[in-house]
Amino acid sequence: MPPRCDQTPAWPLLQDHAAAMRHGFDLRQSFAVDPGRFTHFSQEAPHCFADLSKNLWDVRAEELLLRMARDCGVERQRDAMFAGESINATEGRAVLHTLLRCPRGAAPRALAHQAQQVHQTLQAMLDYAERMRADAAITDVVCIGIGGSGLGPQMAVQALSAPDGTSPQRMHFVSNVDGHALQPVLRRLKPRSTLFIVASKAFSTQETLTNARSALAWFQAHAEGADVARHFVALTARPDAATQLGITTCFGLWDWVGGRYSLWSAAGLPIAMACGAGAFRALLAGAHAMDRHFASAPLQANLPVRLALLDVWYRNLMGFSSRCIAPYHASLRRLPAYLQQLEMESNGKRVDRAGRPLDLATAPVLWGEPGTDGQHAFFQMLHQGTDTVPLEIIAVRRPSHGLPGHHAQLLANALAQAQALMQGRRSEDGHRHFPGNRPSSFVLLESLSPEALGALIALQEHRVFVAGALWGINSFDQWGVELGKVLARDLQPRLASGEVHGLDASTAGLLQRMRA
Repeated sequence: MPPRCDQTPAWPLLQDHAAAMRHGFDLRQSFAVDPGRFTHFSQEAPHCFADLSKNLWDVRAEELLLRMARDCGVERQRDAMFAGESINATEGRAVLHTLLRCPRGAAPRALAHQAQQVHQTLQAMLDYAERMRADAAITDVVCIGIGGSGLGPQMAVQALSAPDGTSPQRMHFVSNVDGHALQPVLRRLKPRSTLFIVASKAFSTQETLTNARSALAWFQAHAEGADVARHFVALTARPDAATQLGITTCFGLWDWVGGRYSLWSAAGLPIAMACGAGAFRALLAGAHAMDRHFASAPLQANLPVRLALLDVWYRNLMGFSSRCIAPYHASLRRLPAYLQQLEMESNGKRVDRAGRPLDLATAPVLWGEPGTDGQHAFFQMLHQGTDTVPLEIIAVRRPSHGLPGHHAQLLANALAQAQALMQGRRSEDGHRHFPGNRPSSFVLLESLSPEALGALIALQEHRVFVAGALWGINSFDQWGVELGKVLARDLQPRLASGEVHGLDASTAGLLQRMRA
């Protein structure tokens, strides 16, 4: 088992260097004395350009971080994932979301059987999507799923939907079990013109099943004689469970793909429905291009690796506990929420791969909103608050709308915020003083094309993987989501019966107040 980052010879050197930088490093001075700083800390990758030069690190820090990564066997761990080894040890599974976007004939020979299944399912799913897109009788599509089965497709559909609203059907997403989410959607629909997509890998997620059953009951009550098989489709690894609900049209998922990595699979049917088969294949191609970059680029020129090294540097050595995500594109408004799940569910762990408690922090708290909305909400804290919060700006060079003046103003704001965080502004009036020397990263896409979105998501996936490899944790299980679900199954009948025996006083008191 490779060592954790804090067990490498580079770690004490990094601690000493970080301590010195916390007390004496100034970004403004660093740019003044090093004309090549932007060039050194910029990185071109497929469909993405990243400027990491406004971060609180220097060449020495990056050299030590790279040494640490090599000592942790990051390259070996990366290669094991691509080769299909069972790196998800707690569940005994391979991690093969990269196979979902691997072109036909390009998969490793050892994964030929899985690759054949992937392409058969992909083609069947895309054929179905095109048939339904062309069906004028279907005007609305309701996507029911939660977690990765909901966040990923919703984020991608919003990102890729044409600004002129020319998608053939209206797309609706329902994830929350709260009836206030589902009922307003159903109220606006006509059963005979609606298609329901139910996504659940094991077809046992209670929120999804509850919403699916309610949708079925509504359909059967209002669409007399209509065929459930025509209006409901399941995306699942358990078609037998879907059949028990009367859903006979199914597309398969696999246990070697976690939900938060599944939008590339049949779970991406909503994306294909909204954007078309060609766009979905382009999304896969963009992700595959980033996979090739991650798999082949040397660590010092590997964008997912450099971002992960920066994450570990900030979380463990500089003491920054959160990261703010600010996409300067309204269509990426769900990206912060998507990245929250990707990173915090993957790396929010307290034990290493051997089950030993960790002595170091893992995933930072991710949060954010699109710019410029965030500027008028929480950027006050970024500029003048007592905490240092690294900001990650994601901008798109070319807009897909034709409104004059808007995009130049948007890009100017993105540039200005990064500049202001670094430069600050001196004032004798403390209320108007901006300390500056605050970090930001800037990721620039040429356009928000399917290829670029695919590359951006894959970039974030691999970044999370590398950070997990450095921390020595399993980034691909999520046991932390289970306990609350188990307790909810016990509490739900108690809400009906009033039985509180065995409950703590707080839970019992709240339950009785809810019943009253």
